[in-house]
Amino acid sequence: MESEDLVEAAAAAGIEPVELLVAGESVEPALLAEVSTLGHAPRVVGVYRRDDLPGGRRDVVLALWRVADPGNVGTLLRTADAFGAAVSLSEGCADPLGPRALRASAGAIFRVPLVGWDELPERRVALVAHDGGSLEEAELEPPLALLLGSERRGLPEDFVAHSHKVTIELQGDAESLNVAAAGAIALYEVSRRPAAR
Repeated sequence: MESEDLVEAAAAAGIEPVELLVAGESVEPALLAEVSTLGHAPRVVGVYRRDDLPGGRRDVVLALWRVADPGNVGTLLRTADAFGAAVSLSEGCADPLGPRALRASAGAIFRVPLVGWDELPERRVALVAHDGGSLEEAELEPPLALLLGSERRGLPEDFVAHSHKVTIELQGDAESLNVAAAGAIALYEVSRRPAAR
């Protein structure tokens, strides 16, 4: 983790680093600059165990299918954190621990449980760009999984066939929404329902 903010987020979640490198204290600043993926040299780099990330269940899960953009994965983690949801990542998703996903998550990776596809709730709602029922009118009582596919290919037909298919109605001329925007809207819709409170 290349950021004081991320290191602080880990500490706030009770996750201790295996190694903590601090420029000018435990390591030369030039060495951190050489290994950094940031546009500037970080002051702190923390190394963590993947097994120390949160586990457990939540009633709502954002299930991401082959979402390859790390910025979208990180943004969806942050959104799940804001609405109290868990996240499930299929094969082919961006690594949630990659530098761009970590930065986009703003530390949510340390608070949001990552669950396996085999742990998804039985009620599943597939968000599709076109030809689904209205999200506003959909049955969204938890526990449920909100399935989101990659922007280029969407969700596999067999997933959609075994899910309640919904579409976010658009008022303008855009063909579809960015996957992170769609996930945020769907989680907001779930959260405003009485059963989710």
